[in-house]
Amino acid sequence: MRAMRLVVGLVVVAVVAVAAYLAVGRSDGSTDNDAEAARPTLAPTPTPEPGSSEPPTADLATFYGQALDWKHCSGKNADECATLTVPLDYTHPEAETIDLAVLKVPAEDQGARIGSLVVDPGGPGASAMDYATGGSWDKTLSQHYDIVGMDPRGVGKSDPIDCLSDDEMDAYLAGDPDPDTPDEVTEFEASAQKFATGCQAGDLAAHVSTVEAARDLDVLRSALGESELTYFGASYGTELGATYAEYFPDKVGRLVLDGAVDPTLDIEQVLKAQAQGFETALRAYVQNCLDGGDCFLGDSMDQALARIKQLLDDVDQQPLPTQLGDRELTEGLAYYGIGAALYSQEAWIYLDRGLHDAFGGDGTILALLSDSYSRRNRDGTYKGNVLEAYPTITCLDHPTDIPFDQVESHVPELDKLSPTFGRTFAWGMTMCNDFTTKAVEQRRPLHGKGAAPIVVIGTTRDPATPYAEAVALAQQLDSAVLVSRDGDGHTAYASGNKCVDDALDSYLVEGTVPQDGLQC
Repeated sequence: MRAMRLVVGLVVVAVVAVAAYLAVGRSDGSTDNDAEAARPTLAPTPTPEPGSSEPPTADLATFYGQALDWKHCSGKNADECATLTVPLDYTHPEAETIDLAVLKVPAEDQGARIGSLVVDPGGPGASAMDYATGGSWDKTLSQHYDIVGMDPRGVGKSDPIDCLSDDEMDAYLAGDPDPDTPDEVTEFEASAQKFATGCQAGDLAAHVSTVEAARDLDVLRSALGESELTYFGASYGTELGATYAEYFPDKVGRLVLDGAVDPTLDIEQVLKAQAQGFETALRAYVQNCLDGGDCFLGDSMDQALARIKQLLDDVDQQPLPTQLGDRELTEGLAYYGIGAALYSQEAWIYLDRGLHDAFGGDGTILALLSDSYSRRNRDGTYKGNVLEAYPTITCLDHPTDIPFDQVESHVPELDKLSPTFGRTFAWGMTMCNDFTTKAVEQRRPLHGKGAAPIVVIGTTRDPATPYAEAVALAQQLDSAVLVSRDGDGHTAYASGNKCVDDALDSYLVEGTVPQDGLQC
């Protein structure tokens, strides 16, 4: 698993974590105030809307209309938590069940409350609960909506997939992402096999598909008492939302799909598009440095890119020391650190510092940026399981791969698309080689025939979900309207583009559908 389809909240985590390190220099990640703030009473439970508890089939009646037992979340303020019970296997709903973790941030103005806005940040494997509390929801939305995040099956607090121990995950991420010697290839293959074997242990691994997650969303809609689903999905969360529209078109309310993915692409096609996307994002970062004058990377685009590539080659041969105990900056960690910082212009300043320090022999900041990608805590534990859920879900949905012995034949094309990252993305094509678990339900084309208007958003220089994917998804969904943001970084909402924010706020709060083809 060497892909870089990351989650929308990553940059916020990166900026906060690295900024805290630079400002405080603390090595234990502790805070000075662990006390909980006083919390208000629980928000009133709204009356369910007519028809909200009606199941799509009679055998699912016990799951629809279930009452969520909301309680204050541990360590939170007004946030409320509950669990939702769903079938492990929707083809046998009478058999085993699983519980999914749900979090709600109540609308700030209960008198002006419209309903529930269900959100998902993507990954797949990112925590929707964290997104509900930490997403950049502006006042317009937080006043009128309960922001609701449910960790999908196999993710976060919803029976998480667990492939490796924390120490094993450290070694896995530090491993060489683009092996170029026989010994490195052997080590890469053994690491991939061990990872996949751990991910597929237990019954759940066959039941974390996007189709099943979409069915869970409809059970959640019913439990929230909503006759239609209002939803905001980012990155892979757009595929989840589009899948919901295909399977439940009559239940689609106001759906926003930001940083859209093309669900028809296989892993090889996705990684080729991402290789080009990250190279484009890296060039935008370098150009910004050059435009500022006296760029520490070099005097030209070619010189700067060559210096970054040389750094990756150098740490492949000799990892850099860090100020993080005995940890070293390997090529794998440097790759993830650079890639993580390309998700938003907000993080470019930390990439400046990370590269500057690395050129001087200190890999600390790039290692911390890598930790923001993997959600690694300073104590060596991991927050969530995005890196384990991501391949398990992806390989269940899109079971295609390139055999290890065929990777080198793809390297020339990937190197042309991305001279900096090409080999790494080529080896990422092997991600599903050792994943043999098959999905219970076969996926079908996503058209959402009969659904209400769906807003699809793409950003022109998005590295993780290239703009062409948003165009493709908008063409596939019968009722989609496309909004385009001219800019850098992953996803469009709350990125500083007023045109995008105003269009989405008007759509979600007032129901005003943006003009198809709106350019922002």
